[in-house]
Amino acid sequence: MSAVVYVLSTVTGYVLTSALLLKCPSLLHRRKRETFRSRHISHRGGAGENLENTMAAFRHAVKLGTDMLELDCHLTKDEQVVVLHDSNLKRSTGVSANISDVSYADLPPYLCKLGVTFKRECFVEGGDDKNIPLLRDVFEAFPQTPINIDIKVNNDTLIRKVSELVVKYDREQLTVWGNSRGEIVKKCHKENPRIPLLFSLPRVLLLVGLFYTGLLPFVPIKEQFLEIPMPSITLKLRDPKKMTRSERFITWVADTLLMRKTLFDHLTARGIQVYVWVLNDEEDFKRAFDLGATGVMTDYPTKLKEFMENSIPSTSLLE
Repeated sequence: MSAVVYVLSTVTGYVLTSALLLKCPSLLHRRKRETFRSRHISHRGGAGENLENTMAAFRHAVKLGTDMLELDCHLTKDEQVVVLHDSNLKRSTGVSANISDVSYADLPPYLCKLGVTFKRECFVEGGDDKNIPLLRDVFEAFPQTPINIDIKVNNDTLIRKVSELVVKYDREQLTVWGNSRGEIVKKCHKENPRIPLLFSLPRVLLLVGLFYTGLLPFVPIKEQFLEIPMPSITLKLRDPKKMTRSERFITWVADTLLMRKTLFDHLTARGIQVYVWVLNDEEDFKRAFDLGATGVMTDYPTKLKEFMENSIPSTSLLE
């Protein structure tokens, strides 16, 4: 009987301690220092309003007052760091070639019209700027704007060169980098631990597991930015009639597990920013902010700006 009482008291003490630390993590962990906070994040510069990842898109978003530019990086044949999403040029330029096989001077321009990845049956048409930019061009044009870099391939040279550019332009406190792949994030951290990290997918899964077992409040975290999708938007991106019952169920489970205000609040209290992507509708903007997300990533920076001005009047994009 005494053993049962001991076990029950131990479990009760653990649960209460976990609950306390979940609400007040500063009792165990020093809050991470935030050199910037981003609420309005422009995905690929705002892929629904300008051709994605172009200087025109970035200039438009910064002029609106976006808090952060999100972009993707690859390496060309002559080892130039370029801003581009896909490894192959077919979707963006119409030329079927891997970017790693083409020198920068030979890169074709963007097509005049591109589909918006996270908005079903929507397209954007570009103006005069159809060039694939260099990462250094972006750094030079927007020296004070935080930039979120997705390292698209597991390439040591790419990671090293991105780090060198970040250091050269004195952007270690204005940049966050990573990828969904754990091995890429590990290499990024090893190359330059001073650049803040995004959670990789394996680390997101670990984070969720720790949260639901009550262990999260006791575990130190090296990452400073949790960037996760809102699974429910899958129902908008695909025709619901073509989704199987199991696909809809998996989407519901993933959404239920990830979109938790208690989790977001705990991370925010530890100085870890939470970005939800890629949201393009007002109802999703509202849901993300209501859940405690510190930032929303969108293809439509104008729409998000208007939503924030109308729904969050005390919040300035330039704060």
